[in-house]
Amino acid sequence: MVISRPDLAERAPRQRDRPEGPAPLPGLAAAPSELRAKRGPSIYDVAKAAGVAPSTVSRAFSRPGRVNSRTAERIFAAARGMGYRSGVLHGLVGQCTRSLAVVATDITNPSYSEIIRGAHQAAGESGYTILLSHTRGNAQFERAWTERELNAVEGVLLTGSSMSHNAIRMLAKQKPLVLLNRRVPEVPAVITDNARGMRRAVEHLADLGHQTVTYVAGPEASWADGMRWVALMEACHELELRLHRVGPCNVPTVHAGFDSTVEVLAQRPTAVIAYNDVMAIGVIKGMRRAGVRVPDDVSVIGFDNVALAEIVDPELTAVAAPLRTMGIIGINHLITMIGGATPSRDPIVLPVKLVVRGSTARRRRRETWPASGAPGD
Repeated sequence: MVISRPDLAERAPRQRDRPEGPAPLPGLAAAPSELRAKRGPSIYDVAKAAGVAPSTVSRAFSRPGRVNSRTAERIFAAARGMGYRSGVLHGLVGQCTRSLAVVATDITNPSYSEIIRGAHQAAGESGYTILLSHTRGNAQFERAWTERELNAVEGVLLTGSSMSHNAIRMLAKQKPLVLLNRRVPEVPAVITDNARGMRRAVEHLADLGHQTVTYVAGPEASWADGMRWVALMEACHELELRLHRVGPCNVPTVHAGFDSTVEVLAQRPTAVIAYNDVMAIGVIKGMRRAGVRVPDDVSVIGFDNVALAEIVDPELTAVAAPLRTMGIIGINHLITMIGGATPSRDPIVLPVKLVVRGSTARRRRRETWPASGAPGD
């Protein structure tokens, strides 16, 4: 079962600091320690033991991301040491909610849909429920939502996060956390072999006789986009292909690919590699609108190999990433961490392969450039 709960914090009653206790009863004024033992430690006791204000203790339990990690650890240690219990504390120290947060940048993107399917499958097989968030690529929204969910889940799976390194490290110190499609030092991660996938794509184009490639870039803050661009530059340099770049496109959709076509065609490439499949499909659509034939005039390659790659005409050549497997491995890795396993410092790297379809073909020499009348290459 997949549940979307972005408004959990708004619906939950706000945690209030508990008062010191009722006024001393007759005969008990001289025995405060005995009374404290009967009623249990309060938030004020935790604050005194940790050397902080009671409001800081309350904030550490209700909004853990708003408290310095070292201060929060000192507060939680003091609370555990004296047996302090609160409704919010349960989510942080030991209560098994059997829930995991899956934070996705864009659930409308088919690549994320496959990851979520794999995560849901693995979680269900281990008896966990998924709380799903759609952050729309907004780093502030992503961080705020994840911080709110920390109290309700045992671990967090971030897929293609747009948060800063420091924000991700802060979350990882509070709950078991696994990253997908991104690498942050000291944070467990599952990634695909972007460099090898891009190398295979460029080798394929070189074998077909192509000499000029344009890359349609993805989001500017995307770690995967950066890795693919670096690998593309290296491969084109080694294989002596000319390389151009269009973008970035911070919302990598079919429409973004379509809108990039005018700039792509101005560079007169013989081949195009797009950041992902949906952008590649948009490029094919835009070229058809401009009277450019794919693959007769220009070859096009995408990344991810989502189901749409086989539906578009012509069918899309794509670097295939094991997206569902990534979701499964990410969740299983997270569950082992919840169970006490020490995660590896190195990311888990999943292999990729190039699936050749109808959108790529041998380069043809032209007398004129399509739809422009300009001299060909």
